[in-house]
Amino acid sequence: MSVRALPLLFLNLGGEMLYILDQRLRAQNIPGDKARRVLNDIISTMFNRKFMEELFKPQELYSKKALRTVYDRLAHASIMRLNQASMDKLYDLMTMALKYQVLLCPRPKDVLLVTFNHLDAIKGFIQDAPALLHLVDETFRQLLDIYGGLPAGEFHLIRQTLLTFFQDLHIRVSVFLKDRVQNSNGRFVLPVSGPVPWGTEVPGLIRMFNTKGDEVKRVEFQHGGNYVAATKEGSFELYGDRVLKLGTNMYSVNRPVETHMSGPSKNLASQTQQSIAPNPLAKEELNFLARLMGGMEIKKPGGPEPGFRLNLFTTDEEEEQAALRRPEELSYEVVNIQATQDQQRNEELARIMGEFEITDQPRWSASKGDDLLAMMDEL
Repeated sequence: MSVRALPLLFLNLGGEMLYILDQRLRAQNIPGDKARRVLNDIISTMFNRKFMEELFKPQELYSKKALRTVYDRLAHASIMRLNQASMDKLYDLMTMALKYQVLLCPRPKDVLLVTFNHLDAIKGFIQDAPALLHLVDETFRQLLDIYGGLPAGEFHLIRQTLLTFFQDLHIRVSVFLKDRVQNSNGRFVLPVSGPVPWGTEVPGLIRMFNTKGDEVKRVEFQHGGNYVAATKEGSFELYGDRVLKLGTNMYSVNRPVETHMSGPSKNLASQTQQSIAPNPLAKEELNFLARLMGGMEIKKPGGPEPGFRLNLFTTDEEEEQAALRRPEELSYEVVNIQATQDQQRNEELARIMGEFEITDQPRWSASKGDDLLAMMDEL
């Protein structure tokens, strides 16, 4: 397990979350000033200096439920509210998109280019907010300082750590199914065409050398694909052409995105039950959550402006049906951690969790998809 994978995981998942929220805000015709405020508030919380300081400390990845708790808090850092079913769908889309990107990276080091694509797009959301742009650029420079000089082996370990995190997730996404990059069982399709990784040759030739290192024979073979040489390497600078398209916004074209639990994914229920069992890393996970979430300095909104509900589904009826179908074991509302020996840390996490606890939402009719809700009293 790499201790440098967490920042890349968080930033890329956060980028995917912003892509999805931006698309849904536009689809539900949320007024532009409110949509900008939602994205600005989330980005401000996401790139908070104290939070980034905790995030970039070398540390192993923790459970999906622990990270999901962080994204629950992040998604509700503004006046927008998501019901449980919509939050589930949001997280499913985030994780499957990033799994696809990491899986298809031509080189392990290209995981960094995927991250840069997300940061470039995030800066596009906040062009009119110089203070936020500065925060994102600071994170960009941290990434360059920490990851710019890492050897290929470390990037390979980072990529394997990320793939291990995603390996049990096989949720079908309509966009991927339509583009035929995902099979009906939720597994992704590896391409046999396109540019090969930078610095490598198109397959089809075997060279043989003697003991002196001289080439003595060449044998060609049919590789069955349609590969081409890479024209240039993507830029790892603050500004530049990344070349790689993985990590760019696939929701820029307005089209509906649905998620479906495939057969293998239903086994997650039993795996989730197992994750609730006593875990020797429980105390460390508790400390991780308290530190990471404590770094999210969420500002209470000023003024009487009410919040609004965002629906990740086409209609409210679809959202209600999804909530009824969702297995209870897959709910991420509560993270059960047994660490009674550290009472002070327990109380700290309870306080932080209480700040963004979401009360049960009333049922909504399809005609009230854009109605406003009062802000939560706790936030």
